[in-house]
Amino acid sequence: MTKEIEQENIPFRGVLERLAPNPGAEMLRYGWRRPDILSLGQGEGDLKTPDFITSATHKAMKEGKTFYGPVVGRPELRQEIAAYYTRLMGLNMPTGRIFVTPSGSSAMHLALTSILEEDDEVVAITPIWKNLLGAVGLAQAKVVQVPLDENENGWNLDLEKVFQACTSRTKAILIVTPSNPTGWIMRREEMKDVLEFARARGIWIISDEVYNRSVFYTSHAPSFLEIAQDHDFLFTINSFSKSYAMTGWRLGWLVGPPESENIIQGIALYDNMGPPTFTQFGGIEALRHGEDFIAQQLESWRSNLDLLTDRFRENPRIHTHRPPATFYSFFRIEGEEDCMALAKRLIDEGGLSLAPGCAFGECCKSWLRLCFAVSERKLVEAIDKLEQVING
Repeated sequence: MTKEIEQENIPFRGVLERLAPNPGAEMLRYGWRRPDILSLGQGEGDLKTPDFITSATHKAMKEGKTFYGPVVGRPELRQEIAAYYTRLMGLNMPTGRIFVTPSGSSAMHLALTSILEEDDEVVAITPIWKNLLGAVGLAQAKVVQVPLDENENGWNLDLEKVFQACTSRTKAILIVTPSNPTGWIMRREEMKDVLEFARARGIWIISDEVYNRSVFYTSHAPSFLEIAQDHDFLFTINSFSKSYAMTGWRLGWLVGPPESENIIQGIALYDNMGPPTFTQFGGIEALRHGEDFIAQQLESWRSNLDLLTDRFRENPRIHTHRPPATFYSFFRIEGEEDCMALAKRLIDEGGLSLAPGCAFGECCKSWLRLCFAVSERKLVEAIDKLEQVING
């Protein structure tokens, strides 16, 4: 008779047990209990992928482009990403530094896996999407959180705190700019200071620039690629998800130094065997013809942000800052210190699901994140539900 194994004795990796719970995922599951839930806690808008992108992908599938491809992406897409950087930033980017990945998250995983050893430290600027901290944990490294400062002028970074957090065990500094959830943007002068510091100490910079085009006042946010040298210890992560309404496509890319090409190819070969072939043709079309869509999307987000800002200003209990980028409002409610308890109340009493601030780091346990990349009708309904609950 086979002896029954008790669940607590199943030999999973110890590192998995050490991963902190994800409050954002927990709140999504909590909200699924209600079929009528209005969810603005997700990291995506409600626009469907543009037809010109889906048509190109459908055409590729019909033509039989459904087989394995190069593990770091088709040459056509890598060349198109290089051309995109030339148009947007004036960069001359060799395709050998560009690696197409099955999502921005996969790009982050490849970058971290290529440099981290057990018990290395990664200094992460928070608040930050919890999954990125989890990716560091999966690589068996340790996260040192350095929170942004928040005051009446908004969110700001004290670089001295970042530098002081670095020790002999620090392998990388992890930065998301523009920031999810605050919309904070690292200034070019700050990037130069971080780059100079990292060069002097042999520390890697991992820059997540997924929201680089989700900026309200300029064509794009500053990028480390605009100031770095080819051989700097720098990885930048990007994705098609936010700019082109392609979250479900799981398609992104990684830019690294020339020396990383063989390493990234080797890890990708064992990790994922490369991105889906046919989706890459959609990515090519997005880069070639997506500028009008980006502009229209930003105009919609800007209009919603104006509406949201006006409504929040009318409520003295709501404290927030107008973000210069992304499609999130990060805010707190006077008298509410437990974001998980408040998020559950919003679901139970208002049928509204928002992301709890503690999903983005230890610094934001009284904050909530609302995605305003939705129709005006949904946004107004969400604000009404929020105020009904907090105003009693």
